[in-house]
Amino acid sequence: MKTAHIISHTHWDREWYLPFETHRHLLVKLMDTLMDTLERDPEFRSFHLDGQTIILDDYLAIRPDRKERLARHIAEGRIVIGPWYVLQDEFLTSSEANVRNLQYGHRDAAKYGAICKIGYFPDSFGNMGQAPQLLLQAGIDTVVFGRGVTPTGFNNTVGEPGEYESPYSEMMWQSPDGSGVLGILFANWYCNGMEVPTDPEAAKAYWDAKLSGAGKYASTPHLLFMNGCDHQPVQTDLSEAIRTAEKLYPDVSFVHSNFEDYVKAVKESLPADLSVIRGELRSQRTAGWYTLVNTASSRIYLKQMNHRVQTLLEKVAEPLAAFASSLGHPYPGHWLEYGWKTLMQNHPHDSICGCSVDEVHREMVTRFEKSGQVAENIVGDSLQAIVSHVDTSKFAEYGDGGAHPFVVFNTSGWVRSGTVSVELTIERKYFTAGAPEQIARELKAKPLPAGSLVDDRGAAVSHTLEDLGVQFGYDLPEDRFRQPYMGRKIRLTFHASGVPSLGYRSFAWVTGVSAAVASGSGCQPVAASGRVLENRYLKVEIENDGSLTVTEKTSGLVFAGLGILEDTGDVGNEYIYKQTADGATVTTKGQAADIRLIEDAGYRASFEIVHRMDIPVSADERLQTEIEEMTPFTMREAGRSQETVRMDIRVTVRLEAEGRGVLVSAAFDNKAKDHRLRMLVPTDAVTAVHRADSIFEVAQRDTEPAAEWNNPSNCQHQHAFAGVYDDARGMTVANHGLQEYEVLRDGRSTIAVTLLRSTAELGDWGVFPTPEAQCLRACTAELCLIPHAGGGEEHAYAAYEEAYRYQIPWQTVQTEAAAGTLPSVHSFFEWSGKAMAFSSLKLSEESGDWMVRWFNMSGGESSLRCRASGANGFYKSGVLEDRREAIEEGGSEASLAVRGSEIVTLGVSIA
Repeated sequence: MKTAHIISHTHWDREWYLPFETHRHLLVKLMDTLMDTLERDPEFRSFHLDGQTIILDDYLAIRPDRKERLARHIAEGRIVIGPWYVLQDEFLTSSEANVRNLQYGHRDAAKYGAICKIGYFPDSFGNMGQAPQLLLQAGIDTVVFGRGVTPTGFNNTVGEPGEYESPYSEMMWQSPDGSGVLGILFANWYCNGMEVPTDPEAAKAYWDAKLSGAGKYASTPHLLFMNGCDHQPVQTDLSEAIRTAEKLYPDVSFVHSNFEDYVKAVKESLPADLSVIRGELRSQRTAGWYTLVNTASSRIYLKQMNHRVQTLLEKVAEPLAAFASSLGHPYPGHWLEYGWKTLMQNHPHDSICGCSVDEVHREMVTRFEKSGQVAENIVGDSLQAIVSHVDTSKFAEYGDGGAHPFVVFNTSGWVRSGTVSVELTIERKYFTAGAPEQIARELKAKPLPAGSLVDDRGAAVSHTLEDLGVQFGYDLPEDRFRQPYMGRKIRLTFHASGVPSLGYRSFAWVTGVSAAVASGSGCQPVAASGRVLENRYLKVEIENDGSLTVTEKTSGLVFAGLGILEDTGDVGNEYIYKQTADGATVTTKGQAADIRLIEDAGYRASFEIVHRMDIPVSADERLQTEIEEMTPFTMREAGRSQETVRMDIRVTVRLEAEGRGVLVSAAFDNKAKDHRLRMLVPTDAVTAVHRADSIFEVAQRDTEPAAEWNNPSNCQHQHAFAGVYDDARGMTVANHGLQEYEVLRDGRSTIAVTLLRSTAELGDWGVFPTPEAQCLRACTAELCLIPHAGGGEEHAYAAYEEAYRYQIPWQTVQTEAAAGTLPSVHSFFEWSGKAMAFSSLKLSEESGDWMVRWFNMSGGESSLRCRASGANGFYKSGVLEDRREAIEEGGSEASLAVRGSEIVTLGVSIA
C-alpha cells in the first residue's frame, strides 16, 4: 500500500521580488493564520517552518504578544523549526558562515525545546560537497534538497528518470571524506502537494497526476507531497481535502505528515540499489543553463562587501576576542552573535546571490555596514586589551627623544610577511590645554622630529614615512566624558617579516639620536627598472598591451599573456549569463596601454597600467522588447549597441619583497550596461581538471563539462582561489570577493575571473526591472597571481596557503612603552600539518574553551600537531562545539591523525 505523506510548509524567501518589509507583512498574516488553523483544526497536525529560525525573529518583532502562543505550538511539535538560522546560498557564503548558520539556528531552536534534525536545502543554487560531513557532525543524517542532481528549469520543469545521476528521489550522498547521509530530492519540486482540492472531481484529476508524478521517482511506497510553495499561504481546508482523497483512493493512505515521520518510514523501506552520489551537487549532468551559477557575478559589489565583513568576523574578530578572553577580558559573545546574525540576514539565496529587486540590495548594503562596524568595534577592543599585556618597555632604550610602539597582528593560520601600513599619533594635546586653534598652530609650528622604525630586536626597518600633519581626534574613556585633542600624525609603510601565525610582532617609531638602534637586516628589496619588477621569487615584465609575463624563478617557468581584459555583451538576467547573439567581444589584447612606475620603495614596487576600452553602451534596442515580452533568455536575439562609451581601467601591478604572488588590482567607473568584464590568466597547463576553494575543501572539478552540457559558458563558484596545474606547471589565482571564474577550453587552460556583470532584470517568473543591477558605479577588483611548479600537490598546497593568507587583513594598534606579561613577539596558538588548512579559532560560550578548526585539503591521511600557551588539555569536537573524544588531558600540546578531506575541530581548555 502506498502512503502519501503530505507536509504543510511555506518556502519563505525573506526578500526577493518584493522588499523585506513587504514580505514580512505577508509573513505576519501567514503566521497568524497558521496558529488560528492549528487551534481550530486538531487534524491539521503540523507545519514545517522552512528550516530557518529567523522567521521567528521576523514575526515576533511585529507580534511580540504572540510569543507564548508560538512557543506552545513549537513545543507540541505542530510548528517545526530549525536547523538553520537562514536558508543560505551555500557556495556564496564562507565555510565558517555555513557553520555559524547551523550553530545559531540550533541555538535559537533550542530555546523553544525543539530542533528539526533534517538538513534542509529546498532551493539552494547547488549544494556544497561537504554538507554530509558537516551535518553528520551536527547529528543530522538525512538531507532534503531541491537542486543539483535532477535539474529544474523554467517553471521548475523536471526531466525523465534515468537521465541523471540517480533514478530515484532517494539516494546516498557522500562527502569527499566518505561521510554519507540519506539524500531526498524534491524531484517534483517542493510545491507538488500545494492547493489540494476538496471537490471530488477536481481532486480526482489532481491526485491522478500527482500520485503518478511522485511514484515515477520514489524508491519506496512512501510518496512525498509538499503542501506549499514560495510564500504560499496556509491551506486552511487541508483536512477536508485529505478526507476527500481518502474516499477517492482507498488503496492509498493519506497522512498529514512531517519530515520526522516521513523519513523514518522511508528508511524502513529503502531498496538496496540506491545510487551513491559524491561531493558537490551543481547540476553538471544537465544542459547547463539553469545551474544559476552566474548569481556569483550578479552585483559583485555585494560579494566584495560580504567577503570583507565575514573575513573580519571569522578570521580577525573571533580569534582576537578569544585571545583577549584568555587574558581575563570579557568575551563579547553577545556582540559577535549580533554581528553574525546581521551579516547572515544578507545570506539567503535570493539576497547574497544578487537576484532580487533593487530595494532588497540597497538594504543589504546597510546591513553589511552595520555588521562591519560591529566587527571593527570587537577588533578594536580586543587589540587594546591584548596590547595592554605586551611588554614594549625595551623600545624606550632605542631612542633618546621618545618611543611610539605599535603591534602588528597576523590572525591567519600561517607565519606571514608582507607590506604593512600604520598610522601613529606621535604627539597629542587635549583641548583642556587651550583653545583648539591655538593647539593646532603650536603643533604645526613644530618640525617633525627625526626618527627610525625599529623591530623588536632594535634593528632598523626600511620604511616610507608620510607626514599626515595635525588632525583632530578624541578618546572615549569608560569612566569620564569624551576627550577631544589635536594630534600630530604620521603614516609608516614597511615590510613586516616573519609575523607569527595567530600572533603578533612589535615595532616602534623612535625619535632622537640613538646608538642603540642597530643596522637593519632587512630583506632583499624589489628591483624596479624599465617595465620590470623582480624579487627573489618572481620576475614580472609588462608588455605593451599591459599584459604580464611572469617568471617563477625557482622553477624557471614562464607564464605569458596574464591580465588581458575581455568584455562581452550579456542579455541574460541576475541569475544567468547569456552572451549577445552577435558574439561581439572587446579585448585589451594587442592594444597599447599607458604604463608608468608609481612606487619604488624597496619593500614594494608598483606599476600603473591604464587601458582605454571602448565598450558598447548597452545591448541594442531589441533587448528591452524581449524582456517586456518575457522572451526566454536562451531565445533572445539582441546584440550589442553600435554606440560605445570610453571606459578607462586602471590596473595596478605590485610586487612585495618576499611575495610569491603578483598583486593585481583594477579600478574603473562602469558606464556601460548589459555586459561582462573578465580578467584572463592563461596557465598553459595540460589537464582535464582544475581546483577551486570551496566549502571546507579544495574541490576538484572537470574543466570539460558533461556530454549533456550545451551552454557555451561553464562558470563555477570560488572563494579564495581557483587553480590549474599539471606535471610541469601551475597557476593559482586568488581574489577578494570575486566569486565567479571559468577555466576556458582554449588550449591554454586560461582562468577567467569575472570582475563585473551588468544586467537589466531579475529574471525567473515575471518581469522585474533591476536598473541598479547594471552596476553603473565606481568598481574595484583585487587579485593575486601565484605561479608555481607542477609535478604534484606539494607546490599547489603552498600556493593555496599563500591564497588563504592573502584573504586576511593585517591589524595594527598603537600602544605605550610599558612592561607587560606577554613577550614582544608571540603566537597564541601554533600548529603544523601537511595539506591542512586553518579555518577558525573562536571561544565556545558554553564551555569557555577555544574551538579551533581545520580541514584536510588532500584526499590522503595527514597529521595535525598543535600547541597553545596556557592550554590545559585538548579534545575532539564537532561543528556544534560539543565535547567528544579527549586527545590530550592536562597538556599544552596535542597531535592526531586526520582522514583525507576531514573537517577537524579541536576544543582547547584554557587554564
